Amino acid sequence: MKLIDNTITQFTNELASSSPAPGGGSTAAVEATFGASLIAMVCELTIGNKKYEQCHEKAENIKKSALVLKQELLETVDEDTEAFNLVSAAFAMKKDTDEEKALRREAIQEGTKKCCEPPLKVVHKSYEGLLLANQLIDNYNTNTASDLGTGIVSLKSAAQGAYFNVLINVNSIKDEEFVLKTKNEADEVYRNIIKLADELYEKIINELDK
Repeated sequence: MKLIDNTITQFTNELASSSPAPGGGSTAAVEATFGASLIAMVCELTIGNKKYEQCHEKAENIKKSALVLKQELLETVDEDTEAFNLVSAAFAMKKDTDEEKALRREAIQEGTKKCCEPPLKVVHKSYEGLLLANQLIDNYNTNTASDLGTGIVSLKSAAQGAYFNVLINVNSIKDEEFVLKTKNEADEVYRNIIKLADELYEKIINELDK
């Protein structure tokens, strides 16, 4: 059974157990999914309000992108746990002979590289979500400002959690070229995320504090 097919109660019970997966990576993906979903919701409530008729077309386009993003992030919830399971299986490999030890080391390294992919994807997708939120500013039903703000902070938090997971995985990888490439990619997007998320946060605060 896929994690995303669980109820919230089932997922959080599994998360709170001694099982190492699902863990922070899958949680970051879930949180980013919440952020994308809230952006879609804000669009729906804008499209459905005649007062914001001039925003309808833009909100409709943003909604479509947010729903695609939501689905991509949902898939990442299980991708993260599946990647971790690959590493767990590698650690369980036999290590009685030199050949078995070498194969085991290689499998662990390859599995750990695979573990970098889902959180890196969440970092990128969180940024995409924030860019959609940025397009909504001044083009949405302001009665949903708190919802848009919650979506923004959810995406920021998701990116932060995913970034942690990228870093902890690259710390175990011996391929220096892979590590440098992955860290540089994550660092660049992460810096953009924090800057944009903080700017959007202030805009929402100003909207709510009028």
